[in-house]
Amino acid sequence: MAEKEKPLEWIASSYKDLMALPLGVRRRFGYALSLAQLGDQDDSAKVLKGFDGAGVVEVVEDDVGGTYRAVYTVRFAEAVFVLHCFHKKSKRGIATPKTDTDIIRARLKVAEAMAKELRNAKAHH
Repeated sequence: MAEKEKPLEWIASSYKDLMALPLGVRRRFGYALSLAQLGDQDDSAKVLKGFDGAGVVEVVEDDVGGTYRAVYTVRFAEAVFVLHCFHKKSKRGIATPKTDTDIIRARLKVAEAMAKELRNAKAHH
């Protein structure tokens, strides 16, 4: 039996960004996120390079409109934090564009602060 389902926390505009993606892509990312909440991992999910030990995972989905990515972290026991959902526009191979890695890095800090707040709220309950 899998562990208790973790809540999903959306950082900044990640939910709005997800909802702007094509329906098939949203469904795929939604499935991958639900697996993450149960402590499992989608077959297409992989650790995002450059975030050593931060438990940052990305799911990549191709659609007629291009390539889309959802990035989340499973690092914290309190929740699965969705950091970024975006349409990959980089023309330089499969590398994640620097602007997107900067967004992910900044939102990871926000997720860390939120996890700490959730931990403290639980401890004082």
